Amino acid sequence: MRFTIYQESRQGGRLNNEDRTTYCYSRDALLMVIADGMGGHHHGEIAAQLAVQTLAEAFQREARPTVLDPFRFLQKAIANAHHAILDYTARHGLDDSPRTTCVACLIQDNIAYWAHCGDSRLYLMRGGRIIAQTRDHSRVRLLLEQGLISESQISTHPDRNKVYSCLGSPSSPELEFSRKTPLEHGDVILLCTDGLWSMTPGDMMAISLKGTNLLQAAPMLLQQAEIKGGTHCDNLSLVAVSWEDTYLDDSSSAISTQSMSIEEVATQLDEFGRNPAYKSELSDDEIEAAIEEIRATIEKFNPKK
Repeated sequence: MRFTIYQESRQGGRLNNEDRTTYCYSRDALLMVIADGMGGHHHGEIAAQLAVQTLAEAFQREARPTVLDPFRFLQKAIANAHHAILDYTARHGLDDSPRTTCVACLIQDNIAYWAHCGDSRLYLMRGGRIIAQTRDHSRVRLLLEQGLISESQISTHPDRNKVYSCLGSPSSPELEFSRKTPLEHGDVILLCTDGLWSMTPGDMMAISLKGTNLLQAAPMLLQQAEIKGGTHCDNLSLVAVSWEDTYLDDSSSAISTQSMSIEEVATQLDEFGRNPAYKSELSDDEIEAAIEEIRATIEKFNPKK
């Protein structure tokens, strides 16, 4: 595989950053995940951390160098993340469970597979146009489909933050899966939270990322959205990959997995409380305790073979 990838999360105007992102790759497979936590105090960020870390560790365990069944992998890993959040809720005796959106994309054999719940989005962009995107599991999306509001009203509607499917809710999440989607050279896949897409229409992002240096264009998208959002800007995060079907391009920014061993997996995942972009009101001792608890919970639902 050969690709260029960029991920970043920004706090915006919020007191905490409850978004989480990760990507992992083996010689022949790539996983990208974004989660947008919801919940009081630090619980939303822990829900999001549990989601991305559960999927990352499942990939580290199963990508040898591909996963056996991509859609089954996504379904099982996301379900494990959901149950891990419920387990955390029960052990802490919380009145209401912390929750998180989740969108995850797996690429192998030049084919993309993705699944999501909530209103964090995935866009597949080709030649400056959107050729596929996820459908928000949100109240405003239902209103739009019923013709009761317009696309331009979504970002300001009072119900814009209400989702009907997410990880951590008492009912099982409604997961939506893509089709097997073959990729072409130059395709861009963008995963992002609503802090970005609510400020910047998808078609504008597709134009901005067409034929550009992804490592320069992606942070500019975040910067523009953050400025537009102003003092009340939501957390905003993205993971974007520019796909290449050849090893002939000598771009120094591209990642080539050609020389990786079958067992090798590279992961870009920030541990809870370790990234300044994920600001938390917790003390150092509370962060250490949360890290241990997250680790123990994930090991419970992601047992090693």
